[in-house]
Amino acid sequence: MPILYAGFAALAAALASLAVWSRRSLAVRAGAVALLAMTLGVAYFAYSDLLSRPKPAALELRRLNVEEADVLAAALREDEGIYLWLKLPGFSEPRYYVMPWNRRLAEELQEAMREADREGAGLRMRLPFEPSLETRDVPRFYPLPQPKLPDKSYPPIMDYKHPSLTI
Repeated sequence: MPILYAGFAALAAALASLAVWSRRSLAVRAGAVALLAMTLGVAYFAYSDLLSRPKPAALELRRLNVEEADVLAAALREDEGIYLWLKLPGFSEPRYYVMPWNRRLAEELQEAMREADREGAGLRMRLPFEPSLETRDVPRFYPLPQPKLPDKSYPPIMDYKHPSLTI
C-alpha cells in the first residue's frame, strides 16, 4: 500500500504542479494546491479502508497459478458471498477473499469444515483463483489428513543378570 499511495501522490503532485506553474490567477493556483491536499487525504483514507475489506477472488491476477491454499477461516452469507481467509504458499500473512455465492460450493465447504473439525485436521482449497465456471467432480475443499503422531521413545534395553547366575 505505501508504494501505491506514493505513486498516486506523485501523480497528483505532478498534476497540481502543472496548475501552479501555469499562467493562471493566484486563486486558481491556490485552489490546485488545496485540491491536491484534499485528494491525498481522501486517497489515504480510501486505501486504509480497503485494507479491511475482502478482495474479490476474481480480481486476483498475480496469483492465478496457485494450486492449493490452506483455509484458515470461512464465513458463508447466503446470496451474498463466501468469505475466506487463505494462507497462500510463499506468503507469511493470510489473505482475505470473497467468492461469489454458489450454493454447491458453499455446501461442499460446509461439509469439508465439518469433516476437518471431526478429524481435528486442517482444511485446504484446490485452485482458489480459477476463473473458469467449469464444474468438476473433484471437490474444491477437502480436509487434510490427520497429522502423524510423534514417534514413541523407547527406554534403553537393560540386561538383567540374577546374582545367583553369575559365575
